[in-house]
Amino acid sequence: MSKIFDFNGGDDLFCSWGSSTYAKTKESTIYFPPLKRSRVNAPFIFEISKKAESSIDVLPDACLFEIFRRLPGPQERSVCASISKRWLMILSEICATKTTQSAETKRTSIISPCLKDEILKCDDKTGVVYSCGKETEVFVKGDDYCEIDGYLTRNLQGKKATDLRLAAIAVGATGHGGLGKLSVRGSNGVTNVGLKAIAMGCPSLRVLSLWNLSSIGDQGIIEIARGCPQLEKLDLSHCASLSDDSLLAIANSCPNLVSLTIESCPNIGNAGLQAIGNSCPKLSSIEIKNCPLVGDQGITSLLSSSSGNLLTKLKLQGLNVSDISLAVIGHYGKAVTELALVGLQNVTEKGFWVMGKGRGLEKLRSLTISSCSGVTDLGIESMAKGCPDLKQFCLKKSTLFSDNGLVSFGSLESLQLEECHGISQYGFLGLLFKCAEKLKSVSFSNCLGYKDFGIVPPMAKWSSSLRSLSVRNCPGFGDSSLAMLGRTCPQLQNVSISGLHGITDEGLVTVLENNEIGLKKVDLSGCVNLTDKSVSLLTKLHGSTLEVLNLDGCRLVGDSGLEAVAEHCSVLSELDVSKCSITDSGVLALARAVHLSFRILSIFGCSMVSEKSVGPLLTLGENLMGLNVKQCRGISGSGIDAILERLWKCDVLY
Repeated sequence: MSKIFDFNGGDDLFCSWGSSTYAKTKESTIYFPPLKRSRVNAPFIFEISKKAESSIDVLPDACLFEIFRRLPGPQERSVCASISKRWLMILSEICATKTTQSAETKRTSIISPCLKDEILKCDDKTGVVYSCGKETEVFVKGDDYCEIDGYLTRNLQGKKATDLRLAAIAVGATGHGGLGKLSVRGSNGVTNVGLKAIAMGCPSLRVLSLWNLSSIGDQGIIEIARGCPQLEKLDLSHCASLSDDSLLAIANSCPNLVSLTIESCPNIGNAGLQAIGNSCPKLSSIEIKNCPLVGDQGITSLLSSSSGNLLTKLKLQGLNVSDISLAVIGHYGKAVTELALVGLQNVTEKGFWVMGKGRGLEKLRSLTISSCSGVTDLGIESMAKGCPDLKQFCLKKSTLFSDNGLVSFGSLESLQLEECHGISQYGFLGLLFKCAEKLKSVSFSNCLGYKDFGIVPPMAKWSSSLRSLSVRNCPGFGDSSLAMLGRTCPQLQNVSISGLHGITDEGLVTVLENNEIGLKKVDLSGCVNLTDKSVSLLTKLHGSTLEVLNLDGCRLVGDSGLEAVAEHCSVLSELDVSKCSITDSGVLALARAVHLSFRILSIFGCSMVSEKSVGPLLTLGENLMGLNVKQCRGISGSGIDAILERLWKCDVLY
C-alpha cells in the first residue's frame, strides 16, 4: 500500500481537473497542463472588479475642489469642466475664487511690440488672443504696444450652445483676462446651470445677449446679476420664461447698466421696468418690443426717474401704451436724440400733439414712426415745432399724412416716406424750398397716392443741396416731378428711380443736363420707357464719375447704350443690363473697351446673347468678382462650363 500511495508528495501523484481525480504514473501517456493555485477566493475577486469600475466621482466635492484647484492652467480646467455638470460647478467655484482674489491686482503681460492699428484675433475654440502671430493675453498701455483690456467675446448659436460649452468658456476665459461679451441664440441646451457657470466664472462680463432661449428662467438671470455686477448691456429676446424678477435682480445688482433691450418676453411688465428706472442711473438706451404686459406705468417710470435724464435712445414697438406715454416722453425726454415708435395702435392724434407741445424733445435728431394709426398732419406739425433740431424723419404706413404735414419741417437733412399715400408734387416742392440748404437725402417708397400735377417751375433763384434721391414704385411720379428735381437740385449724386413707368427720356434729360457735380450711382431699373438716348447722354455727361449703373428691365435699351458705356465710362465698377435688348454685339463692345474694369456684371434674362459672347465674357472676367448669366438661353452648357473653368475666382450665377 505504501508503494501505491506516497503521502509525502500527494501533489506529485494526483491532479485535480474539474470534478475528476486522475493518478499520475510513469506509464501514463495523457498530458495534463500545469495548474496555478488560486490566490484568492471567488467573493474577494468579485469585490476587486467592482471597485475597478468606480471613478473619481466617489470622492466628495471638497476633495475634488482641492484636486482641481491644483490644475496647472486654464486649458486643463476647460477640459475637466466638459466632463460633467458636477465638475462644471466645482471648477466654476474655483474660477470665481481665483478671479475674486486677483480682482484688485490685475495681471498683465507684454509679449511683443506691434503696430497700433494691427487687428487682434481671437481663436474661438481655445479662447486665446493672438497678435503679431504670437499668443498673448493682455497688452499694457504704451507707445509701442497695442492696448486691449483682455475681454473676450463669444457667440454661440444652435447646437453649439450648451451648458457644458458655457462652462468651458467660463473656466477657460479666466486665464485670458475674463469674458466681456456673450451672445447665445436659438438653443434648448442652455439652462440656468450654464448661466450660473458664467456668473461664477466671468465677473467681468459687460455685454449679455440671450435670444430665443425657452429653457432659461429667472434663476439664471438672477445668478448673472449676482456674479456680474459690471454688466452694462443686456439684450433679452424671445425668452418666454423670464419675468419681472429678472429685471429686479439686474436693477439691484447692476448699477452700471447702460443699454437694455427686451423683445417678445410676455411675462415682463411694468414692475421690472420701474425697478430698472429707479436703480440704473446710467441707462442711456432702451428698446422694448412686443411685450404685452408693458404699459403706461412702466414707460412713465423709466422716463420720469433719475435714469430718464441720461436717456438718449428710445424705441417702443408693439406695446399697449396710450397718449399718456407720449406725453411723458415729450416732457421728460430732454436728452433723447433717437426716438422710434412702431406699431402703437392705442395712441391718437392728441398723443403726438401733446408730445410736440411738451418742449422736452429739443435735442431729438432722429424720429421714426411706423404703423401708428394716430399719425396726422396736426401731430406731425406739433412735432416739427417742438423738435427744432430734428434732422432725420422716417414715416411708414400712414394714411392720414399729407402735403400739409410734409411742409411743416424746416431743418431736415434726411426724409424717408413709405406707404404714405397722401403726398403729392406740391408737398415735395414745398419741402425742397423750406429745407433747401440742409436737405441731403429723400426717399419715397410705395407711395401709391403720389400725384404729379405737371408743375415745371422755371430755373429758380434758389437751389436745393439734395444729394441722394430714391423713388420706388410710386406710379404717379413722372416727368414733371423729375424735371422739377433737375432744375432745383443740381448737386445730385445718387439717383434711384425704380419701377416708374411714367418716366421717359424727356424727364431724365433735365436731370442729366442740369447736374453740376457728376452722378455717381444711377438706378433706372423698371423704367420701361427709357431708351438708348438716355443712356448715351448719361454716359457722355457723367461717364467720368459714374460708378454704378442699373438698367434692369429697361427693355428699350440695346447695343447702342452698351457702346456708349464702353466709350465714355472710365470708373464704372457695377453694370446691370438684365432683361435689356442687348445682343452679342453689345457684349463685344464692352470687352473691347480696355479702360473698363468691371467688378460686377449682370446680363440676366438677355435672351439674344448667344454662344458668341462667351469669349468676350472671358475677357471681361479677368477683373470680375460677380457675373450673372442666368436665363441667357443662347449660351449652351459647354459655354457655361468654359466660363466656370476660366473664371474660377469669380462668383458666377448661371
